[in-house]
Amino acid sequence: MDEKKSNYNKVIVSIFSEDYIVKGNESPEYMEMLASYVDRRMKMVQQRNFNLSNTKIAVLTALNLADELNKLQEDYDEMVKSLEEEKKNRMG
Repeated sequence: MDEKKSNYNKVIVSIFSEDYIVKGNESPEYMEMLASYVDRRMKMVQQRNFNLSNTKIAVLTALNLADELNKLQEDYDEMVKSLEEEKKNRMG
C-alpha cells in the first residue's frame, strides 16, 4: 500500500479563490494546468451570471465541461467509425 502512495503527486491549487490539495498520478504541472482551466471556466460563467452563488457557478461550469466532453467523445467516436469503415473498404 505504501508503494502505491509513493506514486502519487500532491499539489495545492487555487480554483475560484479557494485552495485545494489535489493528489494523483499525473505530474504537478498537469494538475495545476487542469485547476487553472477550471478556474478560468468558472470565472467565465461568473461573468455571464454575476449574481449566482459559488455552488451554482461550479455546477454550471461542470455542466458546460460535461457538454464539451460529450461532444468531443461523439466526434471521436465518429472519427473512429469513419476510419474503421475506410480500413474495411481498402481491405475488401
